[in-house]
Amino acid sequence: MTTAPEAPVARHGTSRLVDLFEYGLAAPICLTWELTYACNLSCDHCLSSSGRRDPRELSTAEAKAVIDELEAMQVFYVNIGGGEPTVRPDFFELIDYATGHHVGVKFSTNGIRITPAVARRLARNDYVDVQISLDGATAEVNDAVRGAGSYATAIRAMENLADAGMRNFKLSVVCTRHNIPQMDEFKALADRYGAQLRLTRLRPAGRGADVWDELHPLPAQQRQLYDWLVAHGDTVLTGDSFFHLSAYGQALPGLNLCGAGRVVCLIDPVGDVYACPFAIHEDFLAGNVRTPGGFAEVWRDSELFQRLRAPQNGGACASCAFYDTCKGGCMAAKFFTGLPLDGPDPECVRGHGEELLARRPQDGTRLPKPSVDHSHRTSPARRSRPVDLTLVRRREDLDRPPVSACAEGPLTGFRLTGTGDQK
Repeated sequence: MTTAPEAPVARHGTSRLVDLFEYGLAAPICLTWELTYACNLSCDHCLSSSGRRDPRELSTAEAKAVIDELEAMQVFYVNIGGGEPTVRPDFFELIDYATGHHVGVKFSTNGIRITPAVARRLARNDYVDVQISLDGATAEVNDAVRGAGSYATAIRAMENLADAGMRNFKLSVVCTRHNIPQMDEFKALADRYGAQLRLTRLRPAGRGADVWDELHPLPAQQRQLYDWLVAHGDTVLTGDSFFHLSAYGQALPGLNLCGAGRVVCLIDPVGDVYACPFAIHEDFLAGNVRTPGGFAEVWRDSELFQRLRAPQNGGACASCAFYDTCKGGCMAAKFFTGLPLDGPDPECVRGHGEELLARRPQDGTRLPKPSVDHSHRTSPARRSRPVDLTLVRRREDLDRPPVSACAEGPLTGFRLTGTGDQK
């Protein structure tokens, strides 16, 4: 992968990689692809407001065409998510197609389909990485956010992967004020199963916008997390989640830059391309892979992406002594909390975002809302009741035509058996 042609020389005559990234690359470093909005869970903080399948989602043939484009663009790997991507009937067909065409796959799952047999299949493919989502080191903390029984499901999936001999799969945690005190327990849990701990930031996107005020880490916890990351940075992955914390002083490992439209983007289940995986909103919609020219043309020529790759002046943060390390923070976090994009991050550790947050309308009427919502149409009380399910695909089902395009259920194409009370 190379930088875009004629990329301008970095400021001050240097050629730091992070400076060159600001002007965009010929292909994304990290492409997030949500294969489906279908999901068996209804996590309170879901970025994509997932639950029900969108009947317009890309077909198997269309998804393979996108993979062909990624191969031609020399995209090394793709982050696959959802929804719960493994409930899509052609999931493993697409995984095999991608890795067979030199596109590595990292996918996030709540573990619902990671059976011993599936774990063995995944362990045999060196170009597949698995991320098991868990947001509490105990069932009490995790299930309060992700739903009853989800902790046990994730632990069972990790046990199956470990027993299959898969090493260095990821234990992926979204940091909240309830699990910040559990960092050591998360690390011990990852070590127990031969996994690597991966921490990500809670963003006020999707359903997360509704719970951000009550779930995002408190200022003292931000410092606690920063100190923990400084101490464990060599063994814990963070991507570019916490570059706003670098304003404490020492820069954390990672990109330390908002890569939206420059080095990262998102393809959603219906083929829409967004600049940021955390900003599914029409303001950040760059195009669609179904249009002539496909994904490659959207990445190269989108007016939105061109604008994001232009030199940024830093806005209100330019005069801050820490701007070069935090770059003003997360675009999505600012947007969905109603703050100006050229202003400070809502969780600015120097306190510059607190005054702006205090000015927001208390009823939230002026806050941007996600452009899509596929949440289950069930009450929280019903969602919290555990339902034990077994997913079964009979051999004769494999030769049947695909399910109806109008079917929205997250487990469409599978026969369900179970004892849970669904009333």
